[in-house]
Amino acid sequence: MRVTRGGIGLGLVLLIVMLNLAACATMGDAPPTLYQRLGGREGIAIVVADFVTNMAGDGRVNTRFKDMKGPEIEKLKSNLSDQICDATGGPCSYLGRDMKTTHQGMKITEAEWNATVENLVKAMDKNKVGAQEKSELLGALGPMKADIVGQ
Repeated sequence: MRVTRGGIGLGLVLLIVMLNLAACATMGDAPPTLYQRLGGREGIAIVVADFVTNMAGDGRVNTRFKDMKGPEIEKLKSNLSDQICDATGGPCSYLGRDMKTTHQGMKITEAEWNATVENLVKAMDKNKVGAQEKSELLGALGPMKADIVGQ
């Protein structure tokens, strides 16, 4: 049996094509990020708006926000949305101050932290955020506690 160079070349091309097809078939699409599962920037902004409303109506924490004017509230919402977007794998970058600097001298208590978490969960529940997504988001934000409480 005589093998020609053209036959070897064609065989290699077919082998490479078959290997690529097999690799593509096993890869599949990457699972959606938490950012995507939260509804992207729009979904996050809706939850943040409800969260800020909850905070403003909560007597345990609302004195911290009573003097904020409209533009300051909108900046807070924008910063919170950017921070969550960034923390959940979205395309945003949080450019605000770090949490330790932001909360320095505020002496936020454990009770206020707990009220804040409750208000975020309430906002997520209102918007039907899934249990896994709630858990993942709280897990992503939880490490900030050390830079917020008692500063």
